[in-house]
Amino acid sequence: MKGKLQNITSRISTFIAIAVLLAVWQICSTLGIVPSYMLPSPIRVVQAFIKEFPLLMQHLGVTLTEAFLGLGCGITFGFLMAVLMDRFEFLYKAFYPIVVLTQTIPTVAIAPLLVLWFGYEMMPKVILIVIVTFFPITVGLLNGFRSADKDAINLLRAMGAGKFQIFRYIKLPGAMSQFFASLRISAAYSVVGAVISEWLGGFAGLGVYMTRVKQAFAFDKMFAVIFLISFIRLLLMKLVDFLQIKCMPWENKKHE
Repeated sequence: MKGKLQNITSRISTFIAIAVLLAVWQICSTLGIVPSYMLPSPIRVVQAFIKEFPLLMQHLGVTLTEAFLGLGCGITFGFLMAVLMDRFEFLYKAFYPIVVLTQTIPTVAIAPLLVLWFGYEMMPKVILIVIVTFFPITVGLLNGFRSADKDAINLLRAMGAGKFQIFRYIKLPGAMSQFFASLRISAAYSVVGAVISEWLGGFAGLGVYMTRVKQAFAFDKMFAVIFLISFIRLLLMKLVDFLQIKCMPWENKKHE
């Protein structure tokens, strides 16, 4: 009961803070403290969102298609790589530094090369999303596999369990918390990666829409699409939380 009350209080505080920020924003825009062409009021942003809603939904469909394809491939490749590196020590020593090294290269630097190599269609965008989502999934799962309870593993070995049984009953369930934490990050990265790749070349998507409204100096539309992207990222993160609760009911019971 106390935990639920704290949760409600926290949410109320968040809503109040957002309302205050919006009110200050509206006042600054109305009084001309900041020029309206640079910082349109929240009312203008909402009006632009409503006006552009059908077009935004069309571009959003393209961006989400790219994001989900890239995220799905990133999860698949990340899972396979984590399993192989956990199973074979020489693969871990050989590829783990390379996996880490790939994350030191800025996404914005990779995107133009992918566009030059693969053109302006969907493929370079999906590849970029795979690159940015692969690392969190791989590292999260690998850390989960390697932090499995040694006593439980030894107990199963003493009972005659093989490597597959140990992986299925000890390592995989134990890595689920790290997996969902990584998935939460990767889901957010997938949308950002899609938008960044669309900035540099494409025919549709929220990134293409942002480029067009920027060139037209339509800042109200720019803010509208920024808020839409932020909302989609938050929605995906909440969806991951929901999946975690459904897939790991024992963790939910611990916090009750």
